[in-house]
Amino acid sequence: MGSEHEHRRNEIADAVLAIVAERGLAAVSLAAVAAQAGVSPGRVQHYFTAKRELIEAAFERGNALSSGRIAAKAGPDDRDVSRRRLLTVVLTELIPYDAVTRAHLRVRQSFTAAALADEAIAARLRVDYAHLHDRLADLLRYDQAAGRLRAQTNPAEVAVTLVALAEGLAYYVLIGVRPAEAARDQVLAAISEVYLVA
Repeated sequence: MGSEHEHRRNEIADAVLAIVAERGLAAVSLAAVAAQAGVSPGRVQHYFTAKRELIEAAFERGNALSSGRIAAKAGPDDRDVSRRRLLTVVLTELIPYDAVTRAHLRVRQSFTAAALADEAIAARLRVDYAHLHDRLADLLRYDQAAGRLRAQTNPAEVAVTLVALAEGLAYYVLIGVRPAEAARDQVLAAISEVYLVA
């Protein structure tokens, strides 16, 4: 019963992701999501009673799918993957490189924009960002202790800078200012500048 419920919620969240990718956040409604998912509006409302819940579910679903892609690239056990490689996988996953990541990052950017006028969303994003920054800073600290970064490097500050760069470039890719490959190369160059050996 629980897995079926989760499966249905994910299908609806996937429909939201598809709508946002094609038409933007403003196009999300119970009726539009129902049509995209091939279910009745009542079925959508059974799982999500408001548009905000639909957007939040799509945001969580997109993040879960992104985490799955990162795990697949990193391998089954990230302890066997170099910290620099893991850092690179996470940061380049923030740059849209296909239809799936473009959809996810459009939702993410839309959610971020909504946070400017909604303190509840902003508070949630602050928690999410703090967790992401801490995880990346830990990877950098590990490599710093191994002598791969300069001793004076501040891993916490570098983590924030790298995420901000990647997300800013992702926005540029999404609106057509920069091609995805160029944005990815900029992120890779920024990572290389942090390390003592290219």
